[in-house]
Amino acid sequence: MVRFNERTLPAAKPSAAPAEAPPHPGATLALTSAATVVALMTYTAPMVTLPEVAAALHTPVSAQAWLLNGTPLGLAALLLVAGSLADDYGRRRIFVAGTLALGLTTALGALTSSTWLFTLARIAQGAASAALLASSLGLIVHAFPSPRGRLHATGVWGAFVSGGIALGPIVTGALPNWRMAYGVLGAAAGLVAALSARFLSESRAPRGGRPDLAGAVTFGLALVALVAALTLGRDGWLRAPVGLLLLAFTVLLGLFAAVEHRTRTPMIDLGLLRRRHFLASSSGGLFTGLAVIGLFSFLPALLQQTLGLSAMDTAWLFLLWSGLSFAVALQVRRLAGRVPPRWQLAIGFLLHAAGVLAMLGSLDAGSWLRLLPGLMIAGVGSGLLNAALPLLAVESVPAGRAAMGSGAQQTFRYIGSCAGVALTIAIATSSGSGLAHGADLAMLVSAGLALVAAASVVGLRER
Repeated sequence: MVRFNERTLPAAKPSAAPAEAPPHPGATLALTSAATVVALMTYTAPMVTLPEVAAALHTPVSAQAWLLNGTPLGLAALLLVAGSLADDYGRRRIFVAGTLALGLTTALGALTSSTWLFTLARIAQGAASAALLASSLGLIVHAFPSPRGRLHATGVWGAFVSGGIALGPIVTGALPNWRMAYGVLGAAAGLVAALSARFLSESRAPRGGRPDLAGAVTFGLALVALVAALTLGRDGWLRAPVGLLLLAFTVLLGLFAAVEHRTRTPMIDLGLLRRRHFLASSSGGLFTGLAVIGLFSFLPALLQQTLGLSAMDTAWLFLLWSGLSFAVALQVRRLAGRVPPRWQLAIGFLLHAAGVLAMLGSLDAGSWLRLLPGLMIAGVGSGLLNAALPLLAVESVPAGRAAMGSGAQQTFRYIGSCAGVALTIAIATSSGSGLAHGADLAMLVSAGLALVAAASVVGLRER
Protein backbone atom coordinates (compact mmCIF):
# COMPACT_ATOMS: atom_id res chain seq x y z
CA MET A 1 0.00 0.00 0.00
CA VAL A 2 1.34 3.45 -0.92
CA ARG A 3 1.84 5.81 2.02
CA PHE A 4 0.68 9.40 1.90
CA ASN A 5 1.30 12.35 4.17
CA GLU A 6 -0.90 15.35 4.78
CA ARG A 7 0.88 17.36 2.10
CA THR A 8 -0.06 14.88 -0.63
CA LEU A 9 -3.83 14.95 -0.26
CA PRO A 10 -6.33 16.71 1.98
CA ALA A 11 -7.22 14.62 5.00
CA ALA A 12 -10.22 12.49 4.24
CA LYS A 13 -13.13 12.40 6.63
CA PRO A 14 -14.72 9.07 7.56
CA SER A 15 -16.20 7.40 4.52
CA ALA A 16 -19.70 7.32 5.99
CA ALA A 17 -21.52 9.53 8.40
CA PRO A 18 -22.80 7.87 11.61
CA ALA A 19 -26.40 8.28 10.50
CA GLU A 20 -25.85 6.30 7.34
CA ALA A 21 -26.81 2.64 7.26
CA PRO A 22 -24.00 0.06 7.33
CA PRO A 23 -23.17 -1.46 3.95
CA HIS A 24 -24.37 -4.87 2.83
CA PRO A 25 -21.24 -6.42 1.28
CA GLY A 26 -23.02 -9.14 -0.72
CA ALA A 27 -25.62 -6.81 -2.18
CA THR A 28 -23.01 -4.15 -2.90
CA LEU A 29 -20.78 -6.55 -4.83
CA ALA A 30 -23.71 -8.11 -6.69
CA LEU A 31 -25.26 -4.81 -7.80
CA THR A 32 -22.03 -3.06 -8.73
CA SER A 33 -20.98 -6.14 -10.71
CA ALA A 34 -24.38 -6.32 -12.44
CA ALA A 35 -24.25 -2.64 -13.42
CA THR A 36 -20.69 -3.11 -14.67
CA VAL A 37 -21.78 -6.03 -16.84
CA VAL A 38 -24.57 -3.95 -18.41
CA ALA A 39 -22.23 -1.00 -18.97
CA LEU A 40 -19.62 -3.19 -20.69
CA MET A 41 -22.30 -4.97 -22.73
CA THR A 42 -23.45 -1.58 -23.96
CA TYR A 43 -19.84 -0.62 -24.66
CA THR A 44 -19.16 -3.76 -26.73
CA ALA A 45 -22.54 -3.89 -28.49
CA PRO A 46 -21.25 -2.34 -31.75
CA MET A 47 -18.33 -4.77 -32.00
CA VAL A 48 -20.29 -7.43 -33.90
CA THR A 49 -23.07 -5.16 -35.22
CA LEU A 50 -20.85 -2.42 -36.70
CA PRO A 51 -21.49 -3.43 -40.35
CA GLU A 52 -25.26 -3.58 -39.70
CA VAL A 53 -25.34 -0.25 -37.83
CA ALA A 54 -23.16 1.47 -40.44
CA ALA A 55 -25.46 0.23 -43.22
CA ALA A 56 -28.61 1.32 -41.37
CA LEU A 57 -27.24 4.79 -40.64
CA HIS A 58 -25.45 5.14 -44.03
CA THR A 59 -22.12 5.68 -42.27
CA PRO A 60 -19.04 5.83 -44.54
CA VAL A 61 -15.87 3.97 -43.55
CA SER A 62 -14.15 7.25 -42.70
CA ALA A 63 -16.75 7.97 -39.99
CA GLN A 64 -17.14 4.46 -38.52
CA ALA A 65 -14.59 5.23 -35.80
CA TRP A 66 -17.18 7.58 -34.31
CA LEU A 67 -19.65 4.71 -33.94
CA LEU A 68 -17.09 2.91 -31.76
CA ASN A 69 -15.49 5.94 -30.08
CA GLY A 70 -18.64 7.64 -28.76
CA THR A 71 -18.87 5.66 -25.54
CA PRO A 72 -15.14 5.72 -24.65
CA LEU A 73 -15.15 9.49 -25.28
CA GLY A 74 -17.98 9.99 -22.77
CA LEU A 75 -16.23 7.66 -20.34
CA ALA A 76 -12.85 9.35 -20.58
CA ALA A 77 -14.28 12.86 -20.30
CA LEU A 78 -16.36 12.24 -17.16
CA LEU A 79 -14.71 9.44 -15.17
CA LEU A 80 -12.53 11.81 -13.12
CA VAL A 81 -15.46 14.16 -12.51
CA ALA A 82 -17.74 11.28 -11.55
CA GLY A 83 -15.16 9.80 -9.18
CA SER A 84 -14.65 13.08 -7.35
CA LEU A 85 -18.38 13.78 -7.13
CA ALA A 86 -19.03 10.26 -5.83
CA ASP A 87 -16.49 10.64 -3.02
CA ASP A 88 -17.73 14.12 -2.08
CA TYR A 89 -21.50 13.87 -2.51
CA GLY A 90 -22.39 10.20 -2.18
CA ARG A 91 -21.29 7.10 -4.06
CA ARG A 92 -24.73 5.46 -4.08
CA ARG A 93 -26.31 8.69 -5.35
CA ILE A 94 -23.90 8.93 -8.30
CA PHE A 95 -24.09 5.17 -8.95
CA VAL A 96 -27.89 5.06 -9.11
CA ALA A 97 -28.08 8.23 -11.22
CA GLY A 98 -25.49 6.86 -13.64
CA THR A 99 -27.18 3.46 -13.97
CA LEU A 100 -30.58 5.04 -14.58
CA ALA A 101 -29.11 7.45 -17.14
CA LEU A 102 -27.43 4.52 -18.89
CA GLY A 103 -30.80 2.82 -19.25
CA LEU A 104 -32.44 5.92 -20.72
CA THR A 105 -29.64 6.83 -23.13
CA THR A 106 -29.24 3.24 -24.35
CA ALA A 107 -32.96 3.00 -25.09
CA LEU A 108 -32.79 6.33 -26.94
CA GLY A 109 -29.84 5.01 -28.97
CA ALA A 110 -32.17 2.39 -30.43
CA LEU A 111 -34.31 5.14 -31.94
CA THR A 112 -31.58 7.13 -33.70
CA SER A 113 -31.63 7.51 -37.47
CA SER A 114 -28.28 9.15 -38.33
CA THR A 115 -24.59 8.70 -37.59
CA TRP A 116 -24.34 11.84 -35.51
CA LEU A 117 -27.44 11.13 -33.43
CA PHE A 118 -26.16 7.63 -32.75
CA THR A 119 -22.74 9.02 -31.82
CA LEU A 120 -24.31 11.54 -29.43
CA ALA A 121 -26.32 8.74 -27.82
CA ARG A 122 -23.12 6.69 -27.44
CA ILE A 123 -21.31 9.65 -25.84
CA ALA A 124 -24.22 10.02 -23.38
CA GLN A 125 -24.03 6.28 -22.63
CA GLY A 126 -20.33 6.70 -21.90
CA ALA A 127 -21.00 9.61 -19.55
CA ALA A 128 -23.61 7.56 -17.68
CA SER A 129 -21.26 4.56 -17.55
CA ALA A 130 -18.55 6.82 -16.12
CA ALA A 131 -20.77 7.64 -13.14
CA LEU A 132 -21.54 4.01 -12.30
CA LEU A 133 -18.05 2.62 -12.97
CA ALA A 134 -16.18 5.29 -10.97
CA SER A 135 -18.53 5.01 -7.98
CA SER A 136 -18.57 1.18 -8.05
CA LEU A 137 -15.09 0.73 -6.58
CA GLY A 138 -15.77 3.42 -3.99
CA LEU A 139 -18.84 1.48 -2.84
CA ILE A 140 -16.84 -1.76 -2.82
CA VAL A 141 -13.98 -0.32 -0.75
CA HIS A 142 -16.51 1.01 1.78
CA ALA A 143 -18.30 -2.36 1.97
CA PHE A 144 -15.06 -4.40 2.16
CA PRO A 145 -12.67 -2.47 4.44
CA SER A 146 -10.22 -5.34 5.12
CA PRO A 147 -7.35 -5.98 2.67
CA ARG A 148 -8.44 -9.60 2.15
CA GLY A 149 -12.05 -8.65 1.52
CA ARG A 150 -11.02 -5.84 -0.81
CA LEU A 151 -8.77 -8.21 -2.77
CA HIS A 152 -11.63 -10.67 -3.25
CA ALA A 153 -14.20 -7.99 -4.15
CA THR A 154 -12.05 -6.08 -6.63
CA GLY A 155 -11.09 -9.38 -8.26
CA VAL A 156 -14.75 -10.31 -8.73
CA TRP A 157 -15.59 -6.82 -10.01
CA GLY A 158 -12.69 -6.97 -12.47
CA ALA A 159 -13.88 -10.37 -13.65
CA PHE A 160 -17.30 -8.94 -14.43
CA VAL A 161 -15.64 -6.32 -16.62
CA SER A 162 -14.53 -9.30 -18.71
CA GLY A 163 -17.98 -10.85 -18.28
CA GLY A 164 -19.67 -7.81 -19.79
CA ILE A 165 -17.24 -7.84 -22.69
CA ALA A 166 -18.04 -11.53 -23.23
CA LEU A 167 -21.83 -11.18 -23.05
CA GLY A 168 -22.22 -7.99 -25.08
CA PRO A 169 -21.45 -9.47 -28.52
CA ILE A 170 -23.38 -12.69 -27.73
CA VAL A 171 -26.57 -10.88 -26.69
CA THR A 172 -26.50 -8.33 -29.49
CA GLY A 173 -25.65 -10.99 -32.06
CA ALA A 174 -28.46 -13.28 -30.86
CA LEU A 175 -31.24 -10.67 -31.04
CA PRO A 176 -33.01 -9.98 -34.34
CA ASN A 177 -31.46 -6.52 -34.84
CA TRP A 178 -29.23 -3.98 -33.13
CA ARG A 179 -32.14 -1.69 -32.19
CA MET A 180 -33.80 -4.43 -30.14
CA ALA A 181 -30.47 -5.16 -28.46
CA TYR A 182 -30.20 -1.57 -27.28
CA GLY A 183 -33.77 -1.69 -25.95
CA VAL A 184 -33.02 -4.84 -23.94
CA LEU A 185 -29.83 -3.36 -22.48
CA GLY A 186 -31.65 -0.16 -21.56
CA ALA A 187 -34.30 -2.13 -19.66
CA ALA A 188 -31.62 -4.14 -17.83
CA ALA A 189 -29.88 -0.95 -16.70
CA GLY A 190 -33.18 0.46 -15.43
CA LEU A 191 -33.81 -2.69 -13.38
CA VAL A 192 -30.35 -2.55 -11.78
CA ALA A 193 -30.88 1.14 -10.94
CA ALA A 194 -34.16 0.36 -9.16
CA LEU A 195 -32.59 -2.46 -7.12
CA SER A 196 -29.57 -0.31 -6.27
CA ALA A 197 -31.72 2.50 -4.91
CA ARG A 198 -33.39 -0.06 -2.64
CA PHE A 199 -30.45 -2.12 -1.37
CA LEU A 200 -27.24 -0.05 -1.49
CA SER A 201 -26.01 2.02 1.45
CA GLU A 202 -24.66 5.52 1.02
CA SER A 203 -21.03 6.44 1.69
CA ARG A 204 -18.90 9.49 1.06
CA ALA A 205 -15.61 11.16 1.97
CA PRO A 206 -16.37 14.89 1.70
CA ARG A 207 -13.44 17.32 1.43
CA GLY A 208 -15.40 20.56 1.55
CA GLY A 209 -15.24 23.26 -1.10
CA ARG A 210 -16.96 23.53 -4.45
CA PRO A 211 -16.95 21.00 -7.27
CA ASP A 212 -14.04 21.43 -9.67
CA LEU A 213 -16.17 22.66 -12.58
CA ALA A 214 -13.30 24.50 -14.30
CA GLY A 215 -11.21 21.33 -14.22
CA ALA A 216 -14.11 19.27 -15.53
CA VAL A 217 -14.75 21.63 -18.46
CA THR A 218 -11.10 22.01 -19.50
CA PHE A 219 -10.38 18.30 -19.21
CA GLY A 220 -13.53 17.28 -21.08
CA LEU A 221 -12.87 19.73 -23.93
CA ALA A 222 -9.24 18.58 -24.13
CA LEU A 223 -10.37 14.98 -24.62
CA VAL A 224 -12.96 15.96 -27.24
CA ALA A 225 -10.21 17.76 -29.18
CA LEU A 226 -7.85 14.77 -28.89
CA VAL A 227 -10.39 12.17 -30.01
CA ALA A 228 -11.57 14.36 -32.87
CA ALA A 229 -7.96 14.80 -34.03
CA LEU A 230 -7.27 11.06 -33.84
CA THR A 231 -10.44 10.23 -35.73
CA LEU A 232 -9.93 12.83 -38.46
CA GLY A 233 -6.22 12.00 -38.72
CA ARG A 234 -6.87 8.79 -40.65
CA ASP A 235 -7.66 10.96 -43.69
CA GLY A 236 -4.35 12.84 -43.39
CA TRP A 237 -2.32 13.89 -40.34
CA LEU A 238 -0.92 17.05 -41.96
CA ARG A 239 -4.31 18.67 -42.59
CA ALA A 240 -5.06 21.99 -40.84
CA PRO A 241 -8.09 20.75 -38.81
CA VAL A 242 -6.04 17.93 -37.28
CA GLY A 243 -3.20 20.30 -36.35
CA LEU A 244 -5.58 22.83 -34.81
CA LEU A 245 -7.33 20.14 -32.76
CA LEU A 246 -4.01 18.81 -31.44
CA LEU A 247 -2.95 22.36 -30.55
CA ALA A 248 -6.28 22.88 -28.75
CA PHE A 249 -5.73 19.64 -26.84
CA THR A 250 -2.27 20.76 -25.71
CA VAL A 251 -3.48 24.20 -24.59
CA LEU A 252 -6.53 22.82 -22.76
CA LEU A 253 -4.42 20.18 -21.02
CA GLY A 254 -2.08 22.91 -19.79
CA LEU A 255 -5.05 24.91 -18.53
CA PHE A 256 -6.37 21.81 -16.75
CA ALA A 257 -3.02 21.32 -14.97
CA ALA A 258 -3.01 24.99 -13.90
CA VAL A 259 -6.57 24.71 -12.58
CA GLU A 260 -5.77 21.55 -10.62
CA HIS A 261 -2.78 23.25 -8.96
CA ARG A 262 -4.89 26.20 -7.80
CA THR A 263 -8.18 24.64 -6.65
CA ARG A 264 -8.80 23.38 -3.11
CA THR A 265 -10.75 20.33 -4.29
CA PRO A 266 -9.12 19.13 -7.52
CA MET A 267 -10.53 16.28 -9.56
CA ILE A 268 -7.12 14.67 -9.29
CA ASP A 269 -4.13 15.51 -7.09
CA LEU A 270 -1.30 15.92 -9.61
CA GLY A 271 1.15 14.92 -6.88
CA LEU A 272 -0.08 11.37 -7.40
CA LEU A 273 1.83 11.33 -10.69
CA ARG A 274 5.02 10.93 -8.63
CA ARG A 275 3.73 7.71 -7.07
CA ARG A 276 4.81 4.38 -8.58
CA HIS A 277 1.56 2.54 -7.89
CA PHE A 278 -0.56 5.36 -9.33
CA LEU A 279 1.65 5.57 -12.41
CA ALA A 280 1.42 1.80 -12.87
CA SER A 281 -2.37 1.96 -12.58
CA SER A 282 -2.62 4.86 -15.04
CA SER A 283 -0.13 3.59 -17.62
CA GLY A 284 -1.63 0.09 -17.36
CA GLY A 285 -5.06 1.53 -18.10
CA LEU A 286 -3.73 3.67 -20.98
CA PHE A 287 -1.95 0.78 -22.72
CA THR A 288 -4.87 -1.59 -22.11
CA GLY A 289 -7.00 0.82 -24.13
CA LEU A 290 -4.35 1.37 -26.80
CA ALA A 291 -3.18 -2.20 -27.33
CA VAL A 292 -6.07 -4.44 -26.25
CA ILE A 293 -9.38 -2.58 -26.52
CA GLY A 294 -8.33 -0.68 -29.63
CA LEU A 295 -7.59 -3.86 -31.59
CA PHE A 296 -10.42 -6.06 -30.30
CA SER A 297 -13.04 -3.34 -30.83
CA PHE A 298 -12.55 -3.38 -34.61
CA LEU A 299 -11.27 -6.92 -35.19
CA PRO A 300 -14.80 -8.46 -35.18
CA ALA A 301 -15.82 -6.16 -38.05
CA LEU A 302 -12.63 -7.13 -39.91
CA LEU A 303 -13.49 -10.81 -39.50
CA GLN A 304 -16.97 -10.30 -40.90
CA GLN A 305 -15.65 -8.39 -43.89
CA THR A 306 -12.69 -10.69 -44.69
CA LEU A 307 -13.89 -14.15 -43.63
CA GLY A 308 -17.61 -13.65 -44.30
CA LEU A 309 -18.64 -14.58 -40.75
CA SER A 310 -22.07 -13.59 -39.44
CA ALA A 311 -22.48 -11.38 -36.37
CA MET A 312 -23.41 -14.42 -34.27
CA ASP A 313 -20.51 -16.52 -35.55
CA THR A 314 -18.13 -13.68 -34.71
CA ALA A 315 -19.62 -13.32 -31.25
CA TRP A 316 -19.11 -17.03 -30.48
CA LEU A 317 -15.56 -16.86 -31.77
CA PHE A 318 -14.72 -13.90 -29.56
CA LEU A 319 -16.32 -15.60 -26.58
CA LEU A 320 -13.20 -17.76 -26.49
CA TRP A 321 -11.14 -14.61 -25.80
CA SER A 322 -13.54 -12.81 -23.48
CA GLY A 323 -14.75 -15.95 -21.69
CA LEU A 324 -11.19 -16.98 -20.81
CA SER A 325 -10.58 -13.42 -19.64
CA PHE A 326 -13.57 -13.70 -17.28
CA ALA A 327 -12.48 -17.09 -15.90
CA VAL A 328 -8.88 -16.00 -15.35
CA ALA A 329 -9.85 -12.72 -13.68
CA LEU A 330 -12.02 -14.65 -11.18
CA GLN A 331 -9.07 -16.85 -10.19
CA VAL A 332 -6.32 -14.23 -10.05
CA ARG A 333 -7.07 -13.41 -6.42
CA ARG A 334 -5.33 -16.71 -5.59
CA LEU A 335 -2.06 -15.06 -6.68
CA ALA A 336 -2.28 -12.52 -3.83
CA GLY A 337 0.99 -12.32 -1.94
CA ARG A 338 2.82 -14.27 -4.64
CA VAL A 339 2.69 -11.99 -7.67
CA PRO A 340 2.40 -8.19 -7.18
CA PRO A 341 -0.28 -6.46 -9.28
CA ARG A 342 2.38 -4.63 -11.35
CA TRP A 343 3.91 -7.93 -12.39
CA GLN A 344 0.44 -9.29 -13.18
CA LEU A 345 0.02 -6.34 -15.55
CA ALA A 346 3.38 -7.03 -17.19
CA ILE A 347 2.57 -10.72 -17.67
CA GLY A 348 -0.87 -9.82 -19.03
CA PHE A 349 0.63 -7.48 -21.63
CA LEU A 350 3.22 -10.08 -22.65
CA LEU A 351 0.52 -12.71 -23.12
CA HIS A 352 -1.56 -10.29 -25.19
CA ALA A 353 1.44 -9.62 -27.44
CA ALA A 354 2.10 -13.35 -27.83
CA GLY A 355 -1.55 -14.09 -28.62
CA VAL A 356 -1.82 -11.32 -31.20
CA LEU A 357 1.39 -12.40 -32.93
CA ALA A 358 0.03 -15.97 -33.10
CA MET A 359 -2.98 -14.65 -35.07
CA LEU A 360 -0.88 -13.08 -37.83
CA GLY A 361 -1.79 -14.33 -41.30
CA SER A 362 -5.09 -15.90 -40.23
CA LEU A 363 -7.31 -13.46 -42.13
CA ASP A 364 -5.12 -13.53 -45.22
CA ALA A 365 -5.32 -17.35 -45.19
CA GLY A 366 -9.12 -17.20 -44.81
CA SER A 367 -9.03 -19.49 -41.75
CA TRP A 368 -10.81 -18.66 -38.51
CA LEU A 369 -9.37 -21.86 -36.99
CA ARG A 370 -5.90 -20.30 -37.04
CA LEU A 371 -7.22 -17.56 -34.75
CA LEU A 372 -8.09 -19.90 -31.89
CA PRO A 373 -4.66 -20.35 -30.19
CA GLY A 374 -3.98 -16.63 -30.30
CA LEU A 375 -7.43 -15.76 -28.93
CA MET A 376 -6.88 -18.16 -26.02
CA ILE A 377 -3.45 -16.74 -25.12
CA ALA A 378 -4.65 -13.14 -25.43
CA GLY A 379 -7.75 -14.00 -23.35
CA VAL A 380 -5.60 -15.18 -20.43
CA GLY A 381 -3.60 -11.96 -20.69
CA SER A 382 -6.75 -9.85 -20.72
CA GLY A 383 -7.99 -11.62 -17.57
CA LEU A 384 -4.77 -10.73 -15.73
CA LEU A 385 -5.11 -7.10 -16.80
CA ASN A 386 -8.76 -6.80 -15.77
CA ALA A 387 -8.04 -8.30 -12.34
CA ALA A 388 -4.92 -6.27 -11.56
CA LEU A 389 -6.09 -2.83 -12.73
CA PRO A 390 -8.97 -2.25 -10.25
CA LEU A 391 -6.84 -3.48 -7.32
CA LEU A 392 -4.02 -1.12 -8.27
CA ALA A 393 -6.51 1.71 -8.72
CA VAL A 394 -7.79 1.54 -5.14
CA GLU A 395 -4.39 0.75 -3.61
CA SER A 396 -2.75 3.76 -5.27
CA VAL A 397 -4.85 6.32 -3.35
CA PRO A 398 -6.16 6.66 0.23
CA ALA A 399 -9.27 4.58 0.92
CA GLY A 400 -11.41 7.72 1.19
CA ARG A 401 -10.56 8.63 -2.42
CA ALA A 402 -11.21 5.19 -3.92
CA ALA A 403 -13.76 6.46 -6.45
CA MET A 404 -11.32 9.13 -7.62
CA GLY A 405 -8.57 6.50 -8.00
CA SER A 406 -10.91 4.30 -10.00
CA GLY A 407 -11.96 7.23 -12.16
CA ALA A 408 -8.34 8.17 -12.88
CA GLN A 409 -7.30 4.66 -13.95
CA GLN A 410 -10.36 4.17 -16.13
CA THR A 411 -9.95 7.64 -17.64
CA PHE A 412 -6.54 6.64 -18.96
CA ARG A 413 -8.01 3.31 -20.08
CA TYR A 414 -10.67 4.94 -22.25
CA ILE A 415 -8.39 7.67 -23.54
CA GLY A 416 -6.23 4.81 -24.76
CA SER A 417 -9.31 3.08 -26.15
CA CYS A 418 -10.32 6.13 -28.21
CA ALA A 419 -6.80 6.44 -29.60
CA GLY A 420 -6.47 2.68 -30.11
CA VAL A 421 -9.72 2.35 -32.07
CA ALA A 422 -8.85 5.30 -34.32
CA LEU A 423 -5.33 3.92 -34.83
CA THR A 424 -6.54 0.38 -35.59
CA ILE A 425 -9.12 1.55 -38.13
CA ALA A 426 -6.60 3.89 -39.78
CA ILE A 427 -3.97 1.15 -40.12
CA ALA A 428 -6.35 -1.62 -41.18
CA THR A 429 -8.23 0.40 -43.80
CA SER A 430 -5.29 2.35 -45.24
CA SER A 431 -3.30 -0.62 -46.51
CA GLY A 432 -3.18 -0.81 -50.29
CA SER A 433 -2.95 -4.63 -50.07
CA GLY A 434 -6.45 -5.15 -48.63
CA LEU A 435 -8.14 -5.49 -45.26
CA ALA A 436 -6.45 -8.79 -44.35
CA HIS A 437 -2.99 -7.30 -44.78
CA GLY A 438 -4.12 -4.17 -42.93
CA ALA A 439 -5.35 -6.32 -40.04
CA ASP A 440 -1.90 -7.93 -39.78
CA LEU A 441 -0.28 -4.49 -39.58
CA ALA A 442 -2.74 -3.46 -36.85
CA MET A 443 -1.92 -6.64 -34.92
CA LEU A 444 1.82 -5.93 -35.14
CA VAL A 445 1.27 -2.42 -33.78
CA SER A 446 -0.92 -3.78 -30.96
CA ALA A 447 1.73 -6.34 -30.00
CA GLY A 448 4.45 -3.68 -30.03
CA LEU A 449 2.41 -1.39 -27.78
CA ALA A 450 1.81 -4.28 -25.36
CA LEU A 451 5.55 -4.95 -25.14
CA VAL A 452 6.20 -1.27 -24.39
CA ALA A 453 3.48 -1.42 -21.72
CA ALA A 454 5.04 -4.47 -20.04
CA ALA A 455 8.40 -2.72 -19.85
CA SER A 456 6.90 0.53 -18.57
CA VAL A 457 4.91 -0.92 -15.65
CA VAL A 458 7.89 -2.99 -14.46
CA GLY A 459 10.41 -0.17 -14.84
CA LEU A 460 8.47 2.48 -12.90
CA ARG A 461 10.26 3.97 -9.90
CA GLU A 462 9.03 6.15 -7.03
CA ARG A 463 9.82 9.85 -7.57
